[in-house]
Amino acid sequence: MSSFPVQPLSPLDGRYRSAVSALGDFLSEAGLNRARVEVEVEWLIALTDRELFETQPLTHDEKQNLRQLYRDFGQDEIDWLAEREAVTRHDVKAVEYLVRDRLDALGLTRIAELTHFACTSEDINSTAYALTVQRAVTRVWLPKLQEVTARLDGVAHELKDAAMLARTHGQPATPTTMGKELAVFVWRLQRVLAQLESSEYLAKFSGATGTWSAHLAAEPDADWVEISRTFIEGLGLGFNELTTQIESHDWQVELYDRARHAGGILHNLATDIWTYISLGYFSQIPVAGATGSSTMPHKINPIRFENAEANLELAGGLFATLGSTLVTSRMQRDLTDSTTQRNIGVAFGHSLLALDNLLRGLGEISLARDVLLADLDVNWEVLAEAIQTVVRAEVVAGRSQITDPYALLKELTRGRRVGAAELAEFVRGLDIGDAAKERLLALTPATYVGLAEALVTPRD
Repeated sequence: MSSFPVQPLSPLDGRYRSAVSALGDFLSEAGLNRARVEVEVEWLIALTDRELFETQPLTHDEKQNLRQLYRDFGQDEIDWLAEREAVTRHDVKAVEYLVRDRLDALGLTRIAELTHFACTSEDINSTAYALTVQRAVTRVWLPKLQEVTARLDGVAHELKDAAMLARTHGQPATPTTMGKELAVFVWRLQRVLAQLESSEYLAKFSGATGTWSAHLAAEPDADWVEISRTFIEGLGLGFNELTTQIESHDWQVELYDRARHAGGILHNLATDIWTYISLGYFSQIPVAGATGSSTMPHKINPIRFENAEANLELAGGLFATLGSTLVTSRMQRDLTDSTTQRNIGVAFGHSLLALDNLLRGLGEISLARDVLLADLDVNWEVLAEAIQTVVRAEVVAGRSQITDPYALLKELTRGRRVGAAELAEFVRGLDIGDAAKERLLALTPATYVGLAEALVTPRD
């Protein structure tokens, strides 16, 4: 047996805790239990506010004292629930007992039987999960994604005029600018961000099999659908009226698919920047005291982008599993979602860690413009596209008799380097108009970037 004290199994709770700890306020077991207490308390207040079953509305002070049960939720409550769940073997029932216990201490024993009234566990759980996921996403994860996107947009604008050789299929291709290539990622991320920002967070509150049967048995004249809708929407959530015992989780599937999609775009960004670093396009800014290799003192490794890449893969796998598992429930209820949802925080944790690394990585690189220009200067053959296209236009305009301009340029350039002088000599010998010839002779690989710079700031 190990003599070590208990150690975290996940690096998110160990090595990387400082980068992801904010998620723990919501997506931990304690965060979930706090939200469960919140739902139970607010349901009590909602029932008494309506004076159901001849109750009287709680006073302002009674409501405030009751709400302190979740606002001050801390280690004492965590320990109390752990002890009670060891007996009940049921986490939501333990929460119910906690609220009942605190009602006695607050002098509210008269409403104790309204605790968890007509609720199935999934009424509490679906609402608590919607609250915790909504808060974790909108307060922690989404702002970090927005920050990365904004930082990337800033870099794209800074480098919008930095001409570079494009590499389609890894081969020299029509030049672009570094800013334009990064702006592509910005546009992709902004589109997914808009979808994420409009995400729904749904809950149900309709009893054991979604029929409000117990509610009607207790009070047949109450509009329980309206009561439940008002309660859920009052918590800032969307209401799912038509469910089985569980809320169907489709909103979660949609959210995790979008989070995975954003992660895929960021993974693409990480691997592209890694490649640009390997080509020497970006130099890495040394961090004082840091070591790149235990044996090679000169090395500065692109660890921020490698770490992001790996964590995005982990997050993407977990988001995919969450989506594929949560979309299905046998008949009215099975428990596959229970253990699955306990990993929501792990998925967002790896994603948040990746975002943290990308943000830091983008601040630790500097564009080597001289390297980009040198790369362009030894690839004049990329102007073949411009030449054959201009020749085609000249033929159509009746200013040239050249047949098959594409084949002509293919013979000159395919599989071989062509220098500036050789290309200029070739252009001068072309049977095309003088204006077209002058335009081609004025071109260089560094100026053949089309609208790349303008595209970084799209027109309204």
